[in-house]
Amino acid sequence: MDIRQTIERLCGSGAPSGFEGHAAAVARELLEPLMDQVWTDRLGNVIGARRCGRPGAKKLLLDAHLDEVGMVVTGHKDGFLRFAANGVDMRMLPGRELTILTDPPMLGVVACLPPHVLPAEDREKAPELKDLLIDVGLGQEEALRRIPVGTPVVYRSGFSRLGERQVCAKALDDRACFAALLRTAELLRDEALDVDLYILGSVCEEVGGVGARVGAQALAPDFCVAVDVTHGRTLDSSKDESFAMGGGPAVGLGPNCARWMVRRLLDKAAALDMAVQKEVMEGSTGTNGWEMQIANEGIATAVLSIPLKYMHTPVEVVELSDVEDTARLLAAFAAGLGEEAVQ
Repeated sequence: MDIRQTIERLCGSGAPSGFEGHAAAVARELLEPLMDQVWTDRLGNVIGARRCGRPGAKKLLLDAHLDEVGMVVTGHKDGFLRFAANGVDMRMLPGRELTILTDPPMLGVVACLPPHVLPAEDREKAPELKDLLIDVGLGQEEALRRIPVGTPVVYRSGFSRLGERQVCAKALDDRACFAALLRTAELLRDEALDVDLYILGSVCEEVGGVGARVGAQALAPDFCVAVDVTHGRTLDSSKDESFAMGGGPAVGLGPNCARWMVRRLLDKAAALDMAVQKEVMEGSTGTNGWEMQIANEGIATAVLSIPLKYMHTPVEVVELSDVEDTARLLAAFAAGLGEEAVQ
């Protein structure tokens, strides 16, 4: 598998929370050759199963979400669009190119006043959402006809290399992590497992993790790993709250993370001579792990994160080696798990 090409294809889909169909279709197509069975549930989650053949085998679930931050049209004003936003960084919006997810998709730009005509006191302020409109170059009647209320909107962004080792795109949160799960399945393809392996491409993580909650409830795994992104280190970030790009995946430590699973991840990384980082998560991890942990009678859960710069912007950045190392660590974690797991 070419991880860069896989991530590029996944990120090419416009799929904000509640509108994941396009990304889910791509994810399903990529997952099908690697699993025994792949299906889409009622909520839109993509689920793949690879069964080990052992009667009563325990189940390992690996999750990464497919939705991205985005917007939705809430009204019209003289051909411009009013909108609500979910998860987007408001500082990114003025002058930003957007994709309106009509059929076919349309270009929109967030209207903004040039600095020449702004009052001096407003030049240093981030605008409020209520003051922003999307310009689609249409009159009122045509905008009403072609772009109804409820139409989803995402950042318009390309996919680019950044230096020799990093890539830049929208929606790397969390499709880089789903690419890591695909790579995990590929690494395990010829490996005899002691557990049934499930891979979940979940929906609606950015609005509360309902996709993973439903998936975990239905599949009832014995253990699960939520794979998401964490804050990559930049010059202006706190070293206590960010993680080195190229420093390997970050293993979560805290009440959302079963201690035996944390130990196993760290031990497997040491056996692989792989650099990993430790992320203290003192409460809710802000990932699907928080929801999956309490499904049914409770599920032993771990959180594994890929460092990512510029989260929830159209220029998110990951290092490809971190994606590959995440897959290698997950594959090592899964191998022999049914025999070794603490009950």
